[in-house]
Formats: sequence, structure tokens, C-alpha cells
Amino acid sequence: MQTATLPTTMKAAVLKQPFEIVVDTVPVPSPRADEVLVQVMAVGVCGSDVHYYEHGRIGRYVVEQPLILGHECAGVVVQVGELVTKFQPGDRVAVEPGVVCGKCDACRQGRYNLCPDVQFLATPPVDGAFAQYICVRQDNVFAIPPHVSFEEAALNEPFSVGIQAVTRAGVKPGDTVAIMGVGPVGLMTVVAARACGAKTIIVTDLEPIRLKAAMHLGASFAINVRNQDPVQAIRRLTDGVGVDVVLETAGNPEALRASVASARRGGKLAIVGLPAKDDIALDIPSIVDNEIDIYGVFRYANTYARGIQILSSGIADVKSIVTDRFPLVAAQEAMERARTNRSGSLKVMVYPND
Repeated sequence: MQTATLPTTMKAAVLKQPFEIVVDTVPVPSPRADEVLVQVMAVGVCGSDVHYYEHGRIGRYVVEQPLILGHECAGVVVQVGELVTKFQPGDRVAVEPGVVCGKCDACRQGRYNLCPDVQFLATPPVDGAFAQYICVRQDNVFAIPPHVSFEEAALNEPFSVGIQAVTRAGVKPGDTVAIMGVGPVGLMTVVAARACGAKTIIVTDLEPIRLKAAMHLGASFAINVRNQDPVQAIRRLTDGVGVDVVLETAGNPEALRASVASARRGGKLAIVGLPAKDDIALDIPSIVDNEIDIYGVFRYANTYARGIQILSSGIADVKSIVTDRFPLVAAQEAMERARTNRSGSLKVMVYPND
């Protein structure tokens, strides 16, 4: 079923090799019985996209054939499969990019982010959303209300990482929270901490533009680690106690070590960022002596509906973090902007159907 005659071909931005993205003409995919075809209206550029663009791999995931990047996306349903009951053409939706098996132990326990057979958009060999249309299983699509923009809906993906982090760490009303690193995920984690009722939110980063954005989204204090020692500053702001919860989103060894030192006795640390190297020295005696709980955070599970609800409430001006906008034909320029302009850009957004 569809609202109008659809084209048979579309434009897609294809990563051919590191530092080379070409806009090709490819077939419009046809939805399977349980899928919807989404006309993609906005796609955020993620750090993982930049890493694939620059290095051609992330860990064991290697780009071995041309790949369409992009997984933070939203759009309009234009066609539905014969078994689809939840959506119809014209529905505005956010897309959760990880399609899981639903049968393994992780899925059955509700921790489907750990599904070993997940098919995640823009993770080799699965193509992503830098294309005019994508097919998505209906249970990975979530309706968005009219007042939520496609940009905000696309931001629900990094927001979901923040929700997963605060959920894993058990952030509760009245807590003091430190967020180490406020790139796009860290910025959305500020909003997630606010939604949990955190009383004080302290953020750290190197870039003034990020710290300013974090304050705009509701952070209480911003620490520029170029000018201040973050541990000393956090201890000073908490009367020497430390914070209840530290959320490390920087993926930086120094930020991780500072995170351990910034938690109060009996505090919690959630690790979101992925450092460039695997082995990082941590103060284990301090972790043990202070009985710090440490949580790993990998993507998210059961966050999308909640994320849309929170963003719909107008809790924060999340659209303000979109600093750069590009049409699909300029996808490589968008990637370069995200890669090279850390001091001037927050979230780079691509619009496949503009």
C-alpha cells in the first residue's frame, strides 16, 4: 500500500573507500511483509560515521565493500508491507536503527542491545540512511507527534544512549551528576539526567562551544579542562564529597581516570565513550576502597518511546545543537565538517530529500 507512485531509483551517498563518498543512483528498496518504506527526511552524522569515513573500520567491523553511512534518522512512511498493522503512509516516524533477532537470551531478557545477531544501520555490511528511502521492520519505527521536527526525532538516537546511561547508573531525583565530555551524546545525556530529576549537573569538556551548549540545555556548571583540573573543580563544587553519578561520554583515558576520582564514596560510574586504545590504567584500589559501581553502556534498549515522549515535552531546546546542515549531494562535505570542525560544530545533519 502506498500514497502515490514511488520512483524506482533514488540517490544514496556511498562510502567507496576512506575519505571518498560518492552520490550514486541505486534502486529504491521494497519493504518485506513486516517492513515499512521510510522516506528519509533528516540524518545526523554520528562519530561512528566519521570513524568509518576516516579509517574504514571500527574494531571488528570493517568496510569491505561500498557502504551507505548514517543511522540517526527520521522520516515519513510512504509504503507498508502486507503484514504491517501499526503504520500507514503519511505517518511521521523516528527509526531505531538496530534490528534484533528477538529470540536469543539477550533479547528475551529485554537487553536486546546485546543481541549477537543485530543488524544495525551503517554497521558493515548493513547499509544506512544516507539515502532517500530505507526499509525498516515495523517494530523499529516510532510515531512522532506533529510538533516534533524530523531533526529532533533523529536526535532521539543519541538521546537514547543518554537514557541508557542514566538508567544503567540509576540516576534519581536529587542526584548530583558529572558528565565527562559533551559532544552530541554528552549533550543529550544532560537532557536525560534532567529528565531523571538530577539536582546538579556538572559538565566537562575542552571546547567552549560544547560547554555553552550544555549550559543552554540545563547543565548547572561547566568546567573547561584546558583551564581547570576537573577533579579538583568537581570536588570543590560538591564540598569535597564528589558526585553521586559520573557519566563518561568522552572516550578519553584522562576523562575516564578523572571520572573515577570524581565519584563520591559509594558512587556510580557509567562508561559510554569508547577510547582509541583498549588498555587503560585505572586506580583499582580507589575503586575498591570507595566501592564505586561501574557500568558499561552499549547503545540502548527500550528507550525510543520514552525518548520521544521526553523530547515531545519540550524539556530542552535540543534543536539548538544542530549547527550544520547539508543536502545529500554534499554528504562528503558534511563528513569533513564533522571530522575537522570540533571547535565550531556540534551536530551535523544531512537531508536526503532536500
